[in-house]
Amino acid sequence: MMTQLYPFHLAIPVTDIPGTRKFYLEVLGCGVGRSTDSWIDFDFYGHQVSAHVAPGEIISHPQTNLVDGEDIPVRHFGVILDRDAWERLKQRLEQNGAEFLIEPQIRFKGQVGEQATMFISDPSGNVLEFKSFQDEAKLFATEEK
Repeated sequence: MMTQLYPFHLAIPVTDIPGTRKFYLEVLGCGVGRSTDSWIDFDFYGHQVSAHVAPGEIISHPQTNLVDGEDIPVRHFGVILDRDAWERLKQRLEQNGAEFLIEPQIRFKGQVGEQATMFISDPSGNVLEFKSFQDEAKLFATEEK
């Protein structure tokens, strides 16, 4: 059970700073923190995502696992939003011409973990998932109680 949520820090490999900056700022609407020619920090919904230029670390064909009928990229990260914020982001992505790896949809419909979800990738191929639970109180629930 969570009592206080602390921001996480995640470092990801990217191919370049200008394209990464444009995507995270203009497409996702993230804020920018410190940066150099080889790395940049983003305010990713209150969390710190640091993008480091490391083309050799990029995975071109990520492995997937089948989840509720979809091939989900195993290596991904994201954020859980309330439904209104999720819908606003979905509209923002559509308006910016984002290509969905997995189209916005409801997964586990009628089950404990029912959630809206969508997957996109950044210009370097890092996969991001954005989700919103039908009932946020059941984020870690395994069965109805």
